[in-house]
Amino acid sequence: MIIAELPVNEAARIDALHSLRILDTPREERFDRLTRLARRLFDVPMAVVTLVDVHRQWFKSCVGLGDATETSRDVSFCAHAILSEDLTIVPDARLDARFATNPQVTGEPFIRFYAGCPIKSESGFTLGTLCLVDTVPRSFDVDEQSLLKDLAAMVEQELAAVKLATIDDLTGVSNRRGFEALARHALANARRIGHAACVLNFDLNHFKQINDRFGHSEGDQALTDFAGLLMANLRESDVIGRLGGDEFAVFLTNTSLDDSVVVLQHLLQAVQAFNQSGQRQYQLDYCVGAVQYDPEQHPDLAALQRDADAAMYERKKARRAAP
Repeated sequence: MIIAELPVNEAARIDALHSLRILDTPREERFDRLTRLARRLFDVPMAVVTLVDVHRQWFKSCVGLGDATETSRDVSFCAHAILSEDLTIVPDARLDARFATNPQVTGEPFIRFYAGCPIKSESGFTLGTLCLVDTVPRSFDVDEQSLLKDLAAMVEQELAAVKLATIDDLTGVSNRRGFEALARHALANARRIGHAACVLNFDLNHFKQINDRFGHSEGDQALTDFAGLLMANLRESDVIGRLGGDEFAVFLTNTSLDDSVVVLQHLLQAVQAFNQSGQRQYQLDYCVGAVQYDPEQHPDLAALQRDADAAMYERKKARRAAP
C-alpha cells in the first residue's frame, strides 16, 4: 500500500474545507439523494460523498457502507483522488500498487473497483470526491466518466448552497441557521458521551453609536472585527455564530462553566489588545452570558440558548446600573 502524498496547497485546501463548517454535520437529503442516484445509475453497491480532512476521510453521504462515517486518511482511496484534476479510476485494486495491500482491499469491504471524481470549492480547492466502489473488478467507459463528472458538479452546487444558507456573508461565521444546526449536533454528542458543554451569548455594547457616528460601513467592520477575534481565540471544535444584528453565540464543546471563565478571560485580553492597537476610532466592547448544559434543565438547544441569553441580559442590566 502507498500512502498518498499531500497536495501542494494542503494548508489552504484544509482552510477552505473547514470554512464550509460542514464536517461532522448530520446527513442531508440533498446529498443522500445524489449518492442513491449514483448507486442506481452505475449499478454499484457503494457510493460516497467524501471530504478529506487533515487525518481522516469523512463521509457527508454514504450508501452501502452501513453506519460508517469516516476512515483514516492513510487508507483512503480519495486521498489519492484529490491529487488529480481528472477522475481516478481503479479497475482492480488488487493489481494497483497503491492499493493492493490496503486493508479495505484485503478485508472488509473488499474493494476492487473505485472511481472518484474530485469535488471542488467555489475558490477552486479540491475538498474530496464523489466516488463509486464495487466489490468486483470492472471497466468504466467514457460515457460513465462523463456522467460521474455531471453528478460531482451537482454535489459542488449543493456544497455552495449549504455555504450560502448557513454562513453569514458579512463576518464569515455561521448564521443563525448554521449555528443552530451545528450546535444541535454538538449538543447531541455531549449528551451521548456525557461531556460538559457551555453556550456563550454575546451582545456588542454601543453598536448603535458606532453606526450613528461613523456610518454603517464602520459598524459592519466592527462586527467583522469581533467575529475575527472570536475565531482567532476559540478552538476549531467550538461553534461560532452571528445570530443577527450585533448578537453572537458560541457553543463550547467539552467545556465546563469554570473552564469557560478561562476562555472568556483569554478573549477579553485579545479584545483589549485589539482596542489598544488603535486600528479603529472606537473601542470594541461587549456583554456575555455563559450557561453550562444541564440535561435536567435543558431538554434542547433552545432552552440552553434562552438561559444564556437571560444571563447576558442580566450582565447588561448590572452594567447599566453600575455607577
